[in-house]
Amino acid sequence: MEEAIWGRRIRAFRKLKGYTQEGLADQLGISVSILGEVERGNREPDEQFIENVAQVLDITIEELGPDK
Repeated sequence: MEEAIWGRRIRAFRKLKGYTQEGLADQLGISVSILGEVERGNREPDEQFIENVAQVLDITIEELGPDK
């Protein structure tokens, strides 16, 4: 269930920061399909993935996290 929360928050911040899935995936060095799976909650992001997303989107991990 936590995967879905991470995914929704990543998607929300991605859109807020003006990134397309393709643009964010390029910045992260991953495929669009992997990002899509994470955003849909079908893939659990690991700690490094979360750190990279937070860095690219210029937000903290706490902002991105499911505890919010």
